[in-house]
Amino acid sequence: MTSNVTMAFTAGLLYFFGHSKVCYWFYDVLGQPLFIGMVFGLVAGDLKTGLLLGASIQLVYLGMIFPGGNIPADATLAAVIAIPIALKTGLDAEQAVILAVPFGVLGVFIDQIRRTMNAMFIHSADKYAEAGDSKGVFRTGIIYPLIQGFLLRFPIVFITTYFGSDIVDRILELTPEWIMDGLAVAGGVLPALGFAIVIYTIGQKKYLPYFIIGFFAVMYLGLNTMAAAVFGTCIAILVIISGKTESEG
Repeated sequence: MTSNVTMAFTAGLLYFFGHSKVCYWFYDVLGQPLFIGMVFGLVAGDLKTGLLLGASIQLVYLGMIFPGGNIPADATLAAVIAIPIALKTGLDAEQAVILAVPFGVLGVFIDQIRRTMNAMFIHSADKYAEAGDSKGVFRTGIIYPLIQGFLLRFPIVFITTYFGSDIVDRILELTPEWIMDGLAVAGGVLPALGFAIVIYTIGQKKYLPYFIIGFFAVMYLGLNTMAAAVFGTCIAILVIISGKTESEG
């Protein structure tokens, strides 16, 4: 079993790199729960479970948009804390989602602190720019914010992940089974809600009934992913054929 130190160290680095924005063409991938789940799965030696946990959390934030560059929730923080704790304590995907959501909200406040602190670097960069000091601009525009971001993100995630699994274990021992069942149901609904938001955001509300049919088919009929994909493809073909028939008529 992977040590708590390794998992905590990995979590801290992933959170830092997931928000560092050093490589704009790739940084967003590093902060996605699915990618984070893959990394933790490899570290823990359980890639399947890591991907399952990451995909479940990813669905919650699938329809998230960033108005004015502000994040409504921090999917990266949610993933780097919930996934390693779930792997260590044996939480299922639904329970991991419930654990992730509050940390996603907490990440917004961390980002606001970062933005506030970055203001002083902007003023310093202006002074260096007026003096024609390109190296000074580089330091205040890239190096110092990176150092600040590391100090702001790595320690809190490392400590939370390191001690979090023991705390969650203790909470699970004390939590009645009926509460855990309720959390599992809520955790199963949240990914579906995230997917529904995507459909609503792109303005195709007419597709919502198909989504609802698929969701309840999987939840209540027990269809696996492959079966749901086959039925969904067949329904899509029938809709297209029906539409062409009506237009030709």
